Amino acid sequence: MPANPQVSEIDRQILTLPKGRNKVLLHSCCAPCSGEVMEAMLASGIDYSIYFYNPNIHPKREYEIRKEENIRFAQAHGIDFIDADYDVDNWFERVKGMEWEPERGIRCTECFDMRFERTALYAAENGFDTITSSLGISRWKNMAQINDCGQRAAARYPELVYWTYNWRKGGGSARMIEISKREEFYQQEYCGCIYSLRDTNHHRRQNGREKIEIGVKFYTHDDLKKEENL
Repeated sequence: MPANPQVSEIDRQILTLPKGRNKVLLHSCCAPCSGEVMEAMLASGIDYSIYFYNPNIHPKREYEIRKEENIRFAQAHGIDFIDADYDVDNWFERVKGMEWEPERGIRCTECFDMRFERTALYAAENGFDTITSSLGISRWKNMAQINDCGQRAAARYPELVYWTYNWRKGGGSARMIEISKREEFYQQEYCGCIYSLRDTNHHRRQNGREKIEIGVKFYTHDDLKKEENL
């Protein structure tokens, strides 16, 4: 994989995979969350590919924007990008009856299970011995919940493990935002599913804010420059 000069400028810890492992399939939910994870693994010389399977994202326009941003970043780093199905009907069936569950509740567990099960299947069928995800880098997510889902999916295949590395530690969450501003990623304003969009818009209305507009908000270089000059 080709080196990226912007990656080498950061003094990073060298990451090591679980013992005996050497090929990772990274489940990516979006470019902002996966940017730091991708650069961290690249800087450590880890062999990995990206697996984009997120049928939860709604509407389709939001899904396409998030996917294209991730493809753009992967191509810039020379990383293989696997574009999986947008089987949204199966996702709605999977979470049926959980429409009013809160964020981080059982609906999210079901959603993570579905996405990781497909990730694990692809990994087992295509020579990967490790899976992990960028989902846990977000402070809005329950890392224990994500790790449990990932480990449960990987346990279906004896040769596969889920890497539970804490991508937030060592400044990972802060670098995630810095990379997003540097790359001017699309700045999504809700988790992704129709129910999180509904609940986020409800919260915004209660606080006198306009509802979310799809495809409008982006991180900018100017935001990063302002912080550097503080």
